Amino acid sequence: MTSCTWPGTDPMYLAYHDTEWGVPEWDSRALWEKLILDGFQAGLSWITILRKRDAFREAFAGFHPEIIAEWGEEDVLRLLANPGIVRHRGKIEGTIKSARAYLKIEAETGFAKWMWAYVDSTPIQNRWQSMAEVPGFTPLSTQLSKDLKKAGFTFCGPTIVYAFMQATGMVNDHVLGCPCHEQVAAMARP
Repeated sequence: MTSCTWPGTDPMYLAYHDTEWGVPEWDSRALWEKLILDGFQAGLSWITILRKRDAFREAFAGFHPEIIAEWGEEDVLRLLANPGIVRHRGKIEGTIKSARAYLKIEAETGFAKWMWAYVDSTPIQNRWQSMAEVPGFTPLSTQLSKDLKKAGFTFCGPTIVYAFMQATGMVNDHVLGCPCHEQVAAMARP
């Protein structure tokens, strides 16, 4: 049986692939956390972020946007001094800005509802034979990226957004021979 090859043999990566990646996420706050972490991944590997995820959660107040939206320069400096996370001023400041954008969307329509509307609240079920067929971005991720930026989000280019869509189950990109493909497909409704 063929499986997705990207996790390699790293136990943490394999566990992430087997239990999280592609599982539909319907919770607004959890979606926002995943979008922010995908933004921190820009220029790095996902395993780097995965290994630092607990430190990120601690440093960013459990990814509660209501708290982060109130942060300022003192908090940016505190985070820049934290060796447990990716210390990138632009990404940290972008997280604060994105928290404010999130709160606006959450108040108006609900962030999860807004995000899932891009796929009509139904995960896209791709049927790739191999990882070589899986795109890095799509016209849909490009549109969502533009709309996120327009709403005030940062570090959300089309490739980051597609990775986010894959991670949150908006798109099922487990290859057909992967045991997770059918498991994730069965979770296609909230």
